[in-house]
Amino acid sequence: MDRYASVYPLVTTRSLARPFTYVADGLEKGAVVSVQLGKSRRRGVVVATTDDKPSGVEPIPIERLLGSVPPQLVDLALWIADYYGSTPARALALVAPPGRIGGRRARKARAPVEHEIVAEAVPTTLTAAQERAVERIVGAIGTGARFLLYGATGSGKTEVYLRSCEAALALGCSAIVLVPEIALTPQTLARFRDRFGDTVACLHSGLTEAERRDERERIASGDARIVVGARSALFAPVTRLGVVCVDEEHDPSYKHESDPRYDARTVAVRRAMLEGAVAVFGSATPRPESWALLERLDLGGRLATRLPHIRVIDLRREAGYPLSAPLLGELGQISDRGGKAILLLNRRGVAPALHCRACGVTSRCPACDVALVLHSGARLRCHHCGFTMPASRLCPACGSAEVARLGAGTELLERELAETFPDLLLHRLDADTAAGEGQYAAILGAFAAADRAVLLGTQMVAKGHHFSGVSLAAVVDADTGMLMPDFRSEERTFQLVTQLAGRSGRDAPGRVIVQTFNPDARPIALAARHGVEEFLAGELERREALGYPPYRHLVRMLVTGPAAGGPAAVLAELRESLTGVSGIDLLGPAPLLRLRGLHRAQLIVKAHDPRPAVECGARFLEAAARAMRRDDLRGSIDVDPQTL
Repeated sequence: MDRYASVYPLVTTRSLARPFTYVADGLEKGAVVSVQLGKSRRRGVVVATTDDKPSGVEPIPIERLLGSVPPQLVDLALWIADYYGSTPARALALVAPPGRIGGRRARKARAPVEHEIVAEAVPTTLTAAQERAVERIVGAIGTGARFLLYGATGSGKTEVYLRSCEAALALGCSAIVLVPEIALTPQTLARFRDRFGDTVACLHSGLTEAERRDERERIASGDARIVVGARSALFAPVTRLGVVCVDEEHDPSYKHESDPRYDARTVAVRRAMLEGAVAVFGSATPRPESWALLERLDLGGRLATRLPHIRVIDLRREAGYPLSAPLLGELGQISDRGGKAILLLNRRGVAPALHCRACGVTSRCPACDVALVLHSGARLRCHHCGFTMPASRLCPACGSAEVARLGAGTELLERELAETFPDLLLHRLDADTAAGEGQYAAILGAFAAADRAVLLGTQMVAKGHHFSGVSLAAVVDADTGMLMPDFRSEERTFQLVTQLAGRSGRDAPGRVIVQTFNPDARPIALAARHGVEEFLAGELERREALGYPPYRHLVRMLVTGPAAGGPAAVLAELRESLTGVSGIDLLGPAPLLRLRGLHRAQLIVKAHDPRPAVECGARFLEAAARAMRRDDLRGSIDVDPQTL
């Protein structure tokens, strides 16, 4: 008697976003198979099997078995598709093993570059706070519990992760440890491999197909029971998952920005619930959502040193920009005596814009509604579409020579530092210098090995890097983030300043300088006194009054197209279809800045439960797909967006 399988072909077309039935003797849920779909062969995933033959069709046999996915990951993928308004096929592609039907096995490339960023002594004993945290985490394995591991930078969060994973292994379980970006993987991987050896695997999107396949095979076989990596490591096929650790949980990089637009932090909670694992979210600057919703395990202050003193410099009273007199003085001491400094300026290029003082015109991108950024070589560049043109000394609008640079970027900062402190080694880390393979790690490795150097760059330098010998950290312009029209702008400014301050003085007393034109701004004033709890209390009060997360979910519905009125017209119809959904508030549709030649508009939904609005929006976009394709319009749904 034949057995039948319900299979989702791994295709991106929404019109094929349904299961197909095939004859599948001996196969079970989670099998990855080759199937005939129309005139082509496709990979697919079996999501259910039955003895009941479907009526009205004559199923054909599955061609061959290609691999398998644990059934709990199939359930997780289907939940992702439902919650984030995606298709099951797109979500199942996240958990399916890599590979193409009939394709050659890719040559195994070299394991990511690992370099020693800081030598941290392994403690022989835990502090009382660490012991309490480990006991609470380990005692909850098997329950699906979730915790916020909160403590200052250097308070020992990584050691809690290590001890919790060690206990999970002793119980016969596996563990997953997430970091927000691929570039942070080497230092975490080194710590875990130093403790657990070859039982640690690495997964992230930067690996080759062959490397991912090899690591998945080690994981699925049980040879590797701890997985370290970025977002995609969350879908590792471990058996008996016991602990999921999400380090630097405040980082917006955990949000996947293409379909399915999942948030790895939310998905980590779901996977832990499905498998009875403990989810541990760690940060020195937690998100308000985590602060309000999770049980806290407080580690307190630093273990080795005190948190550094933060000095706020009022740029309105300083003649020098981007380097104030106090910052120049601190850098001069490093130049004379040695040491390391980290400088954050969250803008690339030489200057954010060129502005004519005579007529008021700013050079703008012809395809995007943004100013062109001045880069070295007198080139103007758009950071969205890549358009570039020569910078003229005369205004293209009025011919005036009164063309001035507005603000400063990392290239200008590097230039001024090189002129002022020729003895310092300068390492610039931004999207321009770290674009090539291995460059990110090479820059960090060179800085770590130096004894008299400055690491300068964008927010990349404020990530969770642990460097020894850093005695100075400085935010060159703390106001850039607060100018963004986003309800999270103050939160991100606070996190950026506090996180950068945490890079200083890890192994010796450190100093921090924050330059700003608005020293009384709440996120800066509170960051200056390390007021994490006070900031979060005020932020939660504000969000509750405005109906923002964690008190309500946000859903962003975006439409783009070549004509100015097209996106807004589609969203106006979508708004009408959403009027029947109860318990939601609608904001918009509202136009957005044009990007890459496309006009954009968005509709924001506020809801306690986002799924009814997501389901309604997905049905609308599916019904309107043919008409939208005709007008070259594209729509997307983003649940819990990180930017608005």
